[in-house]
Amino acid sequence: MKFTKMQGCGNDYVYVNCFAEKVENPSELAKIISDRHFGVGSDGLILIMPSETADCRMRMFNWDGSESEMCGNGVRCVGKYVHDRGIVNKDTITVETLAGIKILNLKLDDENQTISLTVDMGEPILKASDIPVVSEENPVKNLTLKAFDREFTFTCVSMGNPHAVTFIDNVDDFNIEKYGSVLETDEHFPKRANIEFVQIIDKSHLKMRVWERGTGETLACGTGTCATVVAAALNEKSDRNNVDVKLLGGHLQITWDEKDNHVYMTGPAEFSFDGVWEK
Repeated sequence: MKFTKMQGCGNDYVYVNCFAEKVENPSELAKIISDRHFGVGSDGLILIMPSETADCRMRMFNWDGSESEMCGNGVRCVGKYVHDRGIVNKDTITVETLAGIKILNLKLDDENQTISLTVDMGEPILKASDIPVVSEENPVKNLTLKAFDREFTFTCVSMGNPHAVTFIDNVDDFNIEKYGSVLETDEHFPKRANIEFVQIIDKSHLKMRVWERGTGETLACGTGTCATVVAAALNEKSDRNNVDVKLLGGHLQITWDEKDNHVYMTGPAEFSFDGVWEK
């Protein structure tokens, strides 16, 4: 089986072109192929598939085999793959996901290769039952949870998958594994949650670390970055337009448009290498 390793801001996945390949059990394959010692090594597995409603379809599996609705960094890589490998000859591409159809606008270089992509991530979901999160608030801005010796106050947002965002003074020295692993599975999150720890630099610059549901800490999370800016704006901690979010793996630019209520994410996508899986 041929595969391609790609990354967006260090959020790396193994991609399989299912226009040409067939994957029988993607959940089991994700666990094996993602292993950084005995497999290819990645945050998970993404299948690029034909779609009846869009230019292509994306299925995303975490390294623990669980399937997620959406991956912001992953969908940018899918857009670059189908364009640069000649599957879709457009500079505006639609991708079917479990979180709906996403529209990608590609910035191309002189050789018609993708430099960066802007993704229309749709409207943020703020209703507690739709995120889902157990809370009487709508929107949920004051969910207080305790993990070990600390209490955290969360703002909850879904970008097609559930996120809980909390603001702390310093993300660099924070023990994210200790707290993130407990908070992800808190009883207030029926489908677990991605947990974002955010430091406010100023109104247009944020720093974020993320504990991803089913994966652990990753270098970046596109949907989490979008949720972070929505949460920061809701709490009047940031602007809505052109907010730069610094992640461990790079930067993403986010706009929460007041006109259409959609969130737009701009960032890179890069090929790492191609390979053949023989197991």
